[in-house]
Amino acid sequence: MSMENLNDMAPPMTDKEKIVMLEDLFDVEAGSLKAEAVLDNLDLWDSINKLSLIILMDEEFGRPIDGNDIKKLKTIGDILEMME
Repeated sequence: MSMENLNDMAPPMTDKEKIVMLEDLFDVEAGSLKAEAVLDNLDLWDSINKLSLIILMDEEFGRPIDGNDIKKLKTIGDILEMME
């Protein structure tokens, strides 16, 4: 069985699991991100973390995104929806 098939069998991630993944990606304290947080109000929402998110989406979720997709994101919740 291929790894792709194994990933298809995995249960979907919860929002809590996704937030933990984002906290790790953005190197922020556990429990510090909330779905309603406005990205433009967060110091962490810089060009490096935007690029990191692009890579994460491609490598972990098989969903290539680009700068236009990033510009549409307004909250952490928007990122969570994109991670589905």
